Amino acid sequence: MFILWRHILRVHVAPFVGSFLLVMGVFLLQFLMKSLDQLAGKGLNYTVIAELIALSLAWMVVLAVPMGVLIATLMAFGNLASTNQVTAMRSAGVSVYRMMAPVVLASIGLCYGLFVFNNDVLPDSNHQLKNLTTDISHKKPTLKIVPGLFQQLMTGRTMLVRNSFESTNDLEGVTIFDYSKPLVNSTITAMRGTISFSQDFQKLILDLTDGEIHEQGLRENKQYRRIRFQTHRIALAAEGFEFTRTNESNSSRGDREMSAVSMMAVVDSLRGLQQKATERIASIRSAQQPPDGSGRLPLGGSSTSQPSSSASFVQNAVENEQMQIRYFETEARRYLVEIHKKYAIPVACIVFVLIGAPLGIMARRGTFGVSGSLSLGFFLIYWSCLIGGEKLADRGLLQPWVGMWIANILLGALGIYLTIRVAKENVSIEWNALARFVPKRFRSDAPPVQTAE
Repeated sequence: MFILWRHILRVHVAPFVGSFLLVMGVFLLQFLMKSLDQLAGKGLNYTVIAELIALSLAWMVVLAVPMGVLIATLMAFGNLASTNQVTAMRSAGVSVYRMMAPVVLASIGLCYGLFVFNNDVLPDSNHQLKNLTTDISHKKPTLKIVPGLFQQLMTGRTMLVRNSFESTNDLEGVTIFDYSKPLVNSTITAMRGTISFSQDFQKLILDLTDGEIHEQGLRENKQYRRIRFQTHRIALAAEGFEFTRTNESNSSRGDREMSAVSMMAVVDSLRGLQQKATERIASIRSAQQPPDGSGRLPLGGSSTSQPSSSASFVQNAVENEQMQIRYFETEARRYLVEIHKKYAIPVACIVFVLIGAPLGIMARRGTFGVSGSLSLGFFLIYWSCLIGGEKLADRGLLQPWVGMWIANILLGALGIYLTIRVAKENVSIEWNALARFVPKRFRSDAPPVQTAE
């Protein structure tokens, strides 16, 4: 039996490694196409760019491993079925359950390893990636400039830009309001400009072209001066723009940059704050009850406006505490969603084995095209359920565990049903019946197109 299990596992190794590397390549190519144009030409060291790519590989691994498991299982069992090895093993008394047993055990081990990676390695990688991305954005000044919005350059200076360009550091329609001088307010306008750094990256250099400087004295409003210029340079302290590596110990972590234990501690803290807010509401309401317990306010010498003012104060205080409770609940729910996600995604490795093994036997084709097509369909269903469940759970429409586990529950139930069905009888996919849903011009048996001579 161990020889048979070893043979079945050996059949899975090559498809898993190949599909895993292929999916990683697709993710990496997509990442490079999206981000490389934003990194090139910024004076960054190649080691910084390589580090950014390396840190981004962590989240790709989390997604690529379950996909690799599904494709490998479909290909391996499809190949075993197409070469009649499944039929031979059944004739020797080996059930489908015993064929799947070594793969299920291997998926459990892979699930545990992926959870450790997801809980220990991925948070630190995400944290370092966030810090590095922030540092890189500091390197290119125009990344911080939003056209049409006022930007605080430094104390006493504000800039408004009509247009900026991603590929260069050029600006159009520049207006700078300078309130740094105690006796003079200055407004600088320019048709065009360029923003750059000094050689030591300590100064932010603004080279303006075709503009004017308007100065008005604060002591006497009659003092006014206008200066026209063709070129004008302004040097400012590069506060928040220079490329410096962030100190990781001093930077805060988000929910995707924490382990499950750390997030659970945050949830417990939020629950405690909720409890305290609830106790404060009860205390506020009890403090406003009349001392005689009759529900009536005393008739002594208080004005009629005092009860109304007191009731308004109580209502505002209670509403403020209730808003805090809702905020704490939203934050706690968001952390719980991430906690369940850390467990749900690794378990997908087991679920995909339950789906892939019977489908591979039913398909009887071990080609990558068939396996990739079936895997893509199920993976789209899985991630649609996962993302939709996350959104609904964040909004409070579903419990966090339901939102994160609904995909595993549905596909797991389908996988168990298919496994039982295949174990009891010989079931195969009728590819000819499915061909009816393919347009005629794409079918291999379609009649040739007649062309007029």
